[in-house]
Formats: sequence, structure tokens, C-alpha cells
Amino acid sequence: MSDVDPDSEPEPTRRRRLTDAAGAALSAMRAGQDDGALDRVAAAVRAAPDSHTDARELMLMLFHECSGMVAELGSGGSAPVKMQVYDDDGQEVPIDEADPPVRTAVRTLLAEVHGDTDGAKAQIEIALANAAPDEMAALMVQALRWTLRLSDECLNRDLPVPDWIRDTV
Repeated sequence: MSDVDPDSEPEPTRRRRLTDAAGAALSAMRAGQDDGALDRVAAAVRAAPDSHTDARELMLMLFHECSGMVAELGSGGSAPVKMQVYDDDGQEVPIDEADPPVRTAVRTLLAEVHGDTDGAKAQIEIALANAAPDEMAALMVQALRWTLRLSDECLNRDLPVPDWIRDTV
């Protein structure tokens, strides 16, 4: 870890660096290169002054954008959106029985959808503190996949998509 204060980076610079990394990852995922997507995100996070903070911020940014797109798909928040979790055989499972990365992803997104940013941060912090590297990779893949799928659905319905996502997908 570096002695550089992560808060010394101006917020617009940090945000641009994170959106660039996420955009490159989304482009790789769109091309069917999930491993390449993770490589791009990992490289950006490792190069950061505080990789823990950047990993957290990158995932929170993706879940926040997903939340906004879920709201758009739910008629601007006036219609409920149902979340379902499926096992490898295509059977629906309760959230509490899902694999830990999927459980974390669902809980983080639900917290964001309900405006509980602190709850979303807590979910990511718990994962960063306790999850194995492969579980963190799975959580990042889930965030990227949802971002890609939700943006596709919003674009198909002529609903708003954040510019940085629209420009990469």
C-alpha cells in the first residue's frame, strides 16, 4: 500500500479513472471476455493509491448506476421490480441460500434501490474484509453483468442510461 492519501486525488479525476476502468471492463464483457473485463478492473484498482477504497468505490458506483436503471425500468420507481436468484439448474432460490457473492450483490443492489447507501457500503465492506479473492471477482462480475444487462434493457426501451455507460456499450 502506498503512503499517498487517497483523498488527495480530486474527485472528478478519481471518478473519471473509475468510469474509464468500468467502461473498459463493460466493453470486454460485451465482447464475451469476462476474464479480460476482470483484468481491466484489477489493473485499475491495483494502480490506485488505495486499492481497497477504489475497489469499494468502483463496485458502489456500478451498483448505484444499476439502481438508477432499475428505477427507470420500474416506471421511474412507481412500479415494483422483482429480483430473483436462480441456481445453476435454473431453479429459483431464496436470496439467503444463494452463493455468497450473489447474496452480497443482491443485498447491495437492494440497499441502493431503497436509497440506503450506507447499507450498500456496509455490504461491500463486509465482502472486502471477509471474501476470498475469487468471491470478490464473482461479485465484480455480477455488478458488471447487471450493469450491461440493465443498460441493454433501458436502451431497448428508450429509457435513460448514464452517459459513461451508453458510450461504452
